[in-house]
Amino acid sequence: MFTRLSRFYSSIKLGLDISALCIAFWLAHLTRFHLMTSGAPPAAEDSLVMLAIILILYPIALFQGGLYTTTRSRSHFSEVFQVFRAMIVGTVLTLAASYFKERYSRGALLLFALYAIVGVAGFRVAIRTILSKLRRRGLNIKSVLLVGAAPIAERIHSTILLHRDLGFSVVGLLVRDPATSPAPSGIAVLGSYGDLEDILKRKGVDQVVIALPSEEHALLRPMMDVLALHTVDVKLVPDYFDFVTLRGGLEEFGGLPLIRLQGDPMEGWNRVLKRIFDVFVSTLILLLAAPMLLVLGIAVRLSGPGPILYRQVRMGIDGRLFAILKFRTMRLNAEAQGAQFAHAVDPRRTGIGAFARRFSLDELPQLFNVLRGEMSLVGPRPERPVFIEEFKKHIPRYQLRHMMKAGLTGWAQVNGLRGNTSIERRIDYDLYYIENWSIGFDIRILARTILGGFLSKNAY
Repeated sequence: MFTRLSRFYSSIKLGLDISALCIAFWLAHLTRFHLMTSGAPPAAEDSLVMLAIILILYPIALFQGGLYTTTRSRSHFSEVFQVFRAMIVGTVLTLAASYFKERYSRGALLLFALYAIVGVAGFRVAIRTILSKLRRRGLNIKSVLLVGAAPIAERIHSTILLHRDLGFSVVGLLVRDPATSPAPSGIAVLGSYGDLEDILKRKGVDQVVIALPSEEHALLRPMMDVLALHTVDVKLVPDYFDFVTLRGGLEEFGGLPLIRLQGDPMEGWNRVLKRIFDVFVSTLILLLAAPMLLVLGIAVRLSGPGPILYRQVRMGIDGRLFAILKFRTMRLNAEAQGAQFAHAVDPRRTGIGAFARRFSLDELPQLFNVLRGEMSLVGPRPERPVFIEEFKKHIPRYQLRHMMKAGLTGWAQVNGLRGNTSIERRIDYDLYYIENWSIGFDIRILARTILGGFLSKNAY
């Protein structure tokens, strides 16, 4: 039944996409030839030929982008981004094809591309919003049968309950032995693995999620033999998901499926995009803050003997060491007794140093570290190697924070985790940032930093 519904849903999306493309083409024609210029519009025959080309190339680009497949787990943002990417491909193809129709305006085609992106993305978001509301009311629901260990099943069930708008409902759980297996919370135990055939016939299941513990993997083959006789979706949740530490997921290598337990968060264009963002924004901040930097430099110089800038070795991406730049805020030989954290009442600080640290102004020279590529604007704050060696021994996953460039500010810092606060909580926030990184997330953290994220009671 759901296969037919999926085809119907894909047909609706195709119809709405074609409608959006036609409307966008008409608006672009109206804007270019009637509102922006008094020149004669192209012949009707040329416009119809170009529209026909558009209605062929753009749906192909959308299809190749996977936008006619039914993926309930895809977020609104992901859908819009994929639409944008597919529409860019369609625009490039259309501009290339337009060279065979030299009389048609390239300006009109670019206007069309803008209108089309907004129209197609708008229709897609509207459809998803309507479907989400229907699913929250109990319509368009897929029934899910869980098979496997109770702890993993409970986690799957809680995830489904958290995302009701995706339209899944758990009908029950099959375990190896109902008499000895621990009772799962909130899930009905329907029987043992041997009851799979009977449950599929009686319950009208749409999807089966298998979550076997490692010691029961040998039972997967007979289960799949049973499931092969039924038209249900089958998903597998490996019991080693607890080993997934950072950017884990499924990938393909030459047709061979691989499960990534730990990966690089800055792959491909992500690294390039973040670097471009860092260089542009840090240059802009330096230009705007130049007078403040000059005043602070003079104040530090007048505060006592010693350099204006203080260099300190920190650990960055992949464990590489670099010299971080800061305005000097302490007296000479402040660490004659060895490395130590700053304290709320610290006699080593100078007068201007206490002020600069209170408002994090001493960190501004690190913008040059960003320009040199040693740091990023946003990321886990870099720590000194002498402290890191101790942290690694006692804090699990600490070293994973070095899979991304250290940052001038970070998710932990704008949430008040600075100074004498829990290192474990800071690591949790750092890893959350790395796992969920996006340019939008960086902008959000920078905005919170500018609006007072560094004005923490723990800043000293």
